[in-house]
Amino acid sequence: MRKRNLILIMLLCLCLTNLRAQEMTPANRLLNLRQQLENATDVRTQRDIIRQMGQTGEFVAMTVAGSYLDNQLLQKEAAKAVAAIALTHPAYDGHLTRQLLAKAYPFVCRADRKSIMEQLAKKPVEGFVSHFNGRDLTGWKGLVENPIAREKMTPVELATQQIAADERMRADWVVEDGLLAYVGHGYDNICTDEQYGDFEMYVDWRLDPKGQEPDAGIYLRGTPQVQIWDIARVNVGAQVGSGGLYNNQQNKSIPLCVADNKLGEWNSFYIKMVGDRVTVRLNGILVVDNVILENYWDRSRPIFPVEQIELQAHGSKVYYRDIYIKRL
Repeated sequence: MRKRNLILIMLLCLCLTNLRAQEMTPANRLLNLRQQLENATDVRTQRDIIRQMGQTGEFVAMTVAGSYLDNQLLQKEAAKAVAAIALTHPAYDGHLTRQLLAKAYPFVCRADRKSIMEQLAKKPVEGFVSHFNGRDLTGWKGLVENPIAREKMTPVELATQQIAADERMRADWVVEDGLLAYVGHGYDNICTDEQYGDFEMYVDWRLDPKGQEPDAGIYLRGTPQVQIWDIARVNVGAQVGSGGLYNNQQNKSIPLCVADNKLGEWNSFYIKMVGDRVTVRLNGILVVDNVILENYWDRSRPIFPVEQIELQAHGSKVYYRDIYIKRL
């Protein structure tokens, strides 16, 4: 009995440690700060929250702070936050980052102005590009079959089917309060207009807690998928957590740990794909470490070298926001 109790205590301590680690990640801190900012009503609190965002070092924190650069009451704190993140994270460099730095320039201190000028003088790179403008479905299209089926179609056949797919997509996917939301009732994906080889990606997601069977995912190069679960659905094995390469058979399919926030709360993915290998961080925690993504559509073939990225809906409402993609 003592041994059993000791084991239970050790497991409880481990769970609490994991929970504390999850809560303290910069990614989760940012999610919490964003929720606070949405609820804040006085300027002093809003300024303090934006200042704290600048301390997270998160790329998306920089873009969120940057969205307040036109607000006269908040633009100074927003500018400081943008500079604090952009100037200390060279990997974030790109056209979007430089636009934010140029906009922040008049509102920061002399030392930061000098650093911004030095940054802007460097050779420009594309960097992360926003793939959802928060207003409409520009840059997105409907799903036509799978990559193997599409490659067998003539250009006319593909164009004809794409028209029908786009009509379905516009009926099932909408922009709600600046969020990309699936409001249909079946199983459908929304796809990027562009195709990608090696890339990095940020995307936030939230499952509707009222959904009958909350479930979604991210298709990489047209291939399923980085899984999104309601981890309470133990009958389908969802207790392993989100982020795993669900359709793998030979290579690891489940995540390294459970890092999901509560159902109905926002979660954040960082996804990196190089060759056939995928790395995923969920809420700042490593859940997939350089694992091969198998070709679900034909397991005798390697993964497609270039294809579209797809956001999946699986029968219930799901929300996405802050979708940024960087070609490698």
